[in-house]
Amino acid sequence: MAQGTKPMLVGAGRRDEALVPGRPRRTRGDALLAAVAAAFTALQLLLVRPSMGLGWDEVVYVSQVGTEAPAAFFSAPRARGVPLLVWPIASWSDSTVLLRVFLAVLSGLALYLALRAWRRLFPARVLAGAGALFATLWITLFYGPQAMPNLWVAFGALICVGCFVRARLDRLDDRALWGVLAGAALMSWMRPTDAVYVTLPLLAVALAARNRRLGAALAAGLLAGGLQWVIEAYVSYGGLRERLNEASRIQGDLGWNLAVDDQLRSLVGSTLCRPCDIATPPVSVYAWWLVLPLLAAYGLALAVRSGRTARTLIPLACATTAAFPYLFLIGYAAPRFLLPAYALLAVPVADALFHLVTAPSRRWRPAVAAGVGLVLAGHLAVQYAVLDRTVERTTASRVAWARSAAELHRLGVRPPCLLTGYEAIPVAYYAGCDSGAMTGHNANTTRADILHTARRVPVGALTGPGRKPPHHARDWEPHRLDGLDVHLAPAPLAGGTA
Repeated sequence: MAQGTKPMLVGAGRRDEALVPGRPRRTRGDALLAAVAAAFTALQLLLVRPSMGLGWDEVVYVSQVGTEAPAAFFSAPRARGVPLLVWPIASWSDSTVLLRVFLAVLSGLALYLALRAWRRLFPARVLAGAGALFATLWITLFYGPQAMPNLWVAFGALICVGCFVRARLDRLDDRALWGVLAGAALMSWMRPTDAVYVTLPLLAVALAARNRRLGAALAAGLLAGGLQWVIEAYVSYGGLRERLNEASRIQGDLGWNLAVDDQLRSLVGSTLCRPCDIATPPVSVYAWWLVLPLLAAYGLALAVRSGRTARTLIPLACATTAAFPYLFLIGYAAPRFLLPAYALLAVPVADALFHLVTAPSRRWRPAVAAGVGLVLAGHLAVQYAVLDRTVERTTASRVAWARSAAELHRLGVRPPCLLTGYEAIPVAYYAGCDSGAMTGHNANTTRADILHTARRVPVGALTGPGRKPPHHARDWEPHRLDGLDVHLAPAPLAGGTA
């Protein structure tokens, strides 16, 4: 081999065939990926209302750096990646619309970069198809403009795994090593435990191949993204083990819990299925979920037959380990938990679909292409229907929080103030108040602290309709809000001195 030349990557055709096209084709391919990413951003802004208020988890993340309200309680499983992600907007503006537009554009750019990480491994049309399949899931579109970590773990997984495969096949590809580090850091920055599950197969491959450079890049990325989380564990939780145990308790005590059926039922648009006691949706809603592993297996069979096993097997292995804890270790479900797995499955699934419509001559087969097109059209229609219902329902709940906050302001509850009890975190954020809880996953105060605070600022105890308030608030003044009740501390207490 001539000095300075790089070994060719394994191609989609014969063994050891390069997939590196000439510059004009590469430019066209990059433009195709950019078009998919731009469409992803446009669909978010069109279908997911930018004016939709912040959700419960978003409130927790945004409040850490925002100006709207005091920082909400930050529980053990959470990481500081999302607050840093939204900081450029939330640190100076309380505009939800501006934040959503910012995140939609940023997620479109992230999708483009994640697909480009695979550019030397698969043809551009396969990658564009993978991007389109992933980007048109209702889950991906719904969370694209939201301040939540799971989609960003998915982008990090695509970057990390794609660059890992490239670096494994071409030891001189230094840019791929940096991509491995960056992708691992992004995942660990957002959710350290998810990053570990995604990278388990990569660490095993690097160890088996005794590839120190790949192993070091992975370890450095995980450490760079997760170091703050580990330090915070020792500062605030008494150690790493204690934080992991607390995170496990909050998530229902991790152990053998078959949640496959819960995840399937949540596909109807339930953003959090806990407990997941809803009915099984029509088969049209979850048919794609059952077909997905079959197409992935078909893609793997094609890869093995054509001598390019690694580039398909590795992402499938990482998708499996990414999904495992959310299918078998947690006793509840949320569709967003599986976004990293869907992102990694999208590439081999797109490869399988293109083979279906072009094999064996590599030319389009009109009849098969028409059949696949009809199925995909039906799939997209279902995804849009679920997304539309989810946006409507979610928007309504957040409007109710805003109305409750407005009513609290009318009753004299204005910052500085404290709200406790049922849905205290989101309602308090909308009202500009601090929030507190004596029990549950977000416990951060005591009865004595609440009564002490009530001597200085307005304090309210929120309850669900018809529910009794806590004992210390039984004599407080009751009021009906939008979908919940509040008991306000007496004015003499609220206007008194400590």
